[in-house]
Amino acid sequence: MTDFFVTGSDRGQAGDSGNNQGSKNESSSSNVEVKTILFFGDSLTAGYGLHPAQSFPSLIQRKIDSMGLPYKGVNAGVSGETTAGGNYRIDTFLHQPIDVFVLELGINDGLRGIGVSETRKNLQSIIDKVKARYPKAKLVLAGMQVPPYLGQSYADHFRGMFPDLAKKNNMALIPFLLEGVGGIRALNLPDGAHPSAEGQKIVADNVWAVLKDILK
Repeated sequence: MTDFFVTGSDRGQAGDSGNNQGSKNESSSSNVEVKTILFFGDSLTAGYGLHPAQSFPSLIQRKIDSMGLPYKGVNAGVSGETTAGGNYRIDTFLHQPIDVFVLELGINDGLRGIGVSETRKNLQSIIDKVKARYPKAKLVLAGMQVPPYLGQSYADHFRGMFPDLAKKNNMALIPFLLEGVGGIRALNLPDGAHPSAEGQKIVADNVWAVLKDILK
């Protein structure tokens, strides 16, 4: 079974991260409502090859904690995940609170040459499921790009899919998750595909640039 974890110091299975106390969590000591951010993605979210504390959701949790904001992140990244897999897996997370939903999927589709229309359909289905269950949740979409080895047309359509989906669904858009990291050898693991610990810090900054205004 995949081990999901709550970013920060707590770890546990996905089903344990919501406390199962209604639609919101509350701090018993301060009675401040603690809201949930679900980071739903693939190896880039999971922090492939790194300690969980080095993943960008964990780094963002540190920023949140340092600012005293009442949010707890849940890292639901699974290495190798496609949009089809995510569309199936999202149902597992609809039983826990979701106040902010950060969707980071699609790169594995692109690297496998899956049709952009199919990827778009799967992403829209994931978004629809979250909106149906949590209509007040704030939504964030991470934009991705693929190299043009499958042709420039494919690469252009893939890149354009993310702003189109964000606009259609009134989602905040991270223009390119790997901005400043993708293709830079010193900021990636030896496989050249996954950010190193330093690379994840830049990815966290890219996400935070968009997320910070949502959490105010």
